[in-house]
Amino acid sequence: MNSDLRRAVVVTLGALGRSGDWRDRADAGHGLAGFAEIPEAVEPLLDLLLHGDTFATQHTAEALLRRIDRTGLAIVASAMAVVDDDHVDHLHAAVFHVFSIFERDLDEALRICGELKGDADPRVARGVRLLHATLAEIDPVLRPVPPDSTPS
Repeated sequence: MNSDLRRAVVVTLGALGRSGDWRDRADAGHGLAGFAEIPEAVEPLLDLLLHGDTFATQHTAEALLRRIDRTGLAIVASAMAVVDDDHVDHLHAAVFHVFSIFERDLDEALRICGELKGDADPRVARGVRLLHATLAEIDPVLRPVPPDSTPS
């Protein structure tokens, strides 16, 4: 893996995230989510989640949440801890869009949130409590079929 190239992509996507066009900002958030584990990506991701148009906020949050990992959930949780009233509904909508389909994805997100509750960053820890509460409200559409429920 070429970390220099990956960092260059993060810098480029960060610049795209400051574009005057909402489509550029949404695309930048989606792209940056794939590089969220790179420390330089966190600030531009949080900026897209917390400021500007709400389409970029929701699109970025959904891309981060679809990672279904500690990094994506921690960044969204961090934003949830400080989000303003203009953006909070879009973060919640992103959580519902990503985790309302498959029970296994919801279960994994809840498990990761449990791990993150003790995070050293108080903002992440506070946001994880909010994220966990939002996840707990979801009743997913698709659940695994129990092995004993197949017709004979």
